[in-house]
Amino acid sequence: MFTWYEYENAAAAAQFLADSVAGALQQALAEKGEAVLAVSGGRSPIAFFEALSQKDLDWSKVRIGLVDERIVPTGHADSNTGLVREYLLKNKAAAATWMPMVEDGKTETELQPDEVVGFALKHYKQPDVLVLGMGGDGHTASLFPQAPQLQTAIDLAECPALVHTTPVTAPHERVSMSLGAIVGTPHIYLAIQGEEKKAVFDRAAEHASTVYPISLILHHEGADCHVFYAH
Repeated sequence: MFTWYEYENAAAAAQFLADSVAGALQQALAEKGEAVLAVSGGRSPIAFFEALSQKDLDWSKVRIGLVDERIVPTGHADSNTGLVREYLLKNKAAAATWMPMVEDGKTETELQPDEVVGFALKHYKQPDVLVLGMGGDGHTASLFPQAPQLQTAIDLAECPALVHTTPVTAPHERVSMSLGAIVGTPHIYLAIQGEEKKAVFDRAAEHASTVYPISLILHHEGADCHVFYAH
């Protein structure tokens, strides 16, 4: 299920999201002595990353990884790894431990999906906090509506924490958290912006459907999703 928060602009939403995520990480640190954060890529989270990187936390006990990643070299312009390293793993958050999905130094031809998933699983820890985005087609993480692996990725009984997916509507093969791993995270945040995204969200909020994979999280009884919407 979800809780809705609305902000006048993206800057305000990013700041309040950073406050909320820092609070959830602090709670995990207090309860367990360590915390795991998974974040999404794209250009939208940059302001949030920069705000979060300056929060006063014991970052040396925080692991940071990705919700999903494009199977490209980590130096590629489309790599989420590069984005997080540039905008989040700095300032105070530079002390955090990086949880890689794609191995550094591998070329495009060396990055075979099954091997990438295997590598990512070796470094994976179940997040305490995760931050999702949503595409205009209703995808979240790399759970795309038309991906041939979608049914496997949303199988709560059988699917591993990480899966390979092939988007039909976007470039690059992907490695992604599965639906089970996402809804098993105690603190889930979703950041969206603009009227077009809100219209998609409103349709997804009506009922659970693979047409809009984000709806499977919004309607999952065990999921606690906080939606941060910026005008």
